[in-house]
Amino acid sequence: MTDERRLLIDCFMAAIAAVGGTRAVTRALEARAPPHPVELFAIGKAAAAMARGACDALGEERITGGLLITKAGHVDPADFPRLDCRCGGHPLPDAGSLDAGRALIARLAALPAGVEPLLLISGGASSLVEVPVAGVDLDTLVRVNDWLLASGQPIATMNLVRKALSRIKAGGLLAVCPPEHTPRVLAISDVPGDDPGVIGSGLLVPEPELAARCSGLHGLPDWLDRLVRHGLAARPAPTGPGPEIELVATAAHARAAALAHARAQGLATWPHPQPLTGEAAVAGQRLATRLAATTTPGLYLWSGETTVRLPPRPGRGGRNQHLALAAAIALDDRDDVTLLSAGSDGSDGPTEDAGALIDGASCTRARRLGLDPAEHLAGADAGSLFAATGELLRTGPTGTNVMDLVLAIRR
Repeated sequence: MTDERRLLIDCFMAAIAAVGGTRAVTRALEARAPPHPVELFAIGKAAAAMARGACDALGEERITGGLLITKAGHVDPADFPRLDCRCGGHPLPDAGSLDAGRALIARLAALPAGVEPLLLISGGASSLVEVPVAGVDLDTLVRVNDWLLASGQPIATMNLVRKALSRIKAGGLLAVCPPEHTPRVLAISDVPGDDPGVIGSGLLVPEPELAARCSGLHGLPDWLDRLVRHGLAARPAPTGPGPEIELVATAAHARAAALAHARAQGLATWPHPQPLTGEAAVAGQRLATRLAATTTPGLYLWSGETTVRLPPRPGRGGRNQHLALAAAIALDDRDDVTLLSAGSDGSDGPTEDAGALIDGASCTRARRLGLDPAEHLAGADAGSLFAATGELLRTGPTGTNVMDLVLAIRR
């Protein structure tokens, strides 16, 4: 492994360590401890790490029980004997997501007096837990989310559609919280702008203007537009105001840690504060072109969340691998740029790979193996190419989720 590749991985892991769910929750609860025993509700891909932080800070004797909802493979129930651990589907909801939704409502509605609900929310919650409106079943939810994920729509549009079809999103969960219990909510942000109403589709953030915002959506097929209008009519009336949402970890914290690590290694750093959005392939080509054009060496850093418009039969990969392949094509035969693109949660799309790590020789490696980089990009099959070239990045679940990070070293 080259020095540049090793350094990019080290910078990425420094960023992840700075926003780990355990550390972030422990810090928040030690700074302001709850005055009463708590019932713990941890939801999202970082739920296990966040729940561990709560147990470490409070001691398990102050946690009366609760519910942990995450992705399969992201929790060992033996680590949390006081919690009901459940797994929902991601990136598509499944029967476990609906079972988790019913369990969430039942536990919140049955909170005993003198117990404070403590909710720990992280990215992935939109899919991992759900209670759909009347008339919307699991097959319909899967069809909707499958279309959204393949459409290239921005995350804001996806979440508006999801909210319209849900009884618990957009503050709907507040309706089942007994009025004498004010929830405390700690969240890890996985959305541009750190809008609490978008994190996990705003389970505790009322959105009275939801219908008006949905009326401005464009590009939905007729069947989905009709379904959104049905959902809006079937949703419970919004309640509010919701509780304060405390952001305990964000992409800004991750970026700061990556930059600090790079500077400690003697690199100049060039952060880009604007969120990375839009089509992953377009973003990858644009970043590569910018890196090739500059003569200023150092570490360049972006964060955000791109999208991929999938072909009818996509191959293996996710948006980070797609972005990295587009960048590799644009950097073909250069020897002065190395780039890493990865999901901070340790997964990229429906794969278990975090992303990919490429340089100007990536396409040459692929062609030597009989692989056509442009063909793999068009087929949304970057993962198969990078598996062959040995350039996939795999971290396993990281215990956090603050969007994607793209780091590059320009020599």
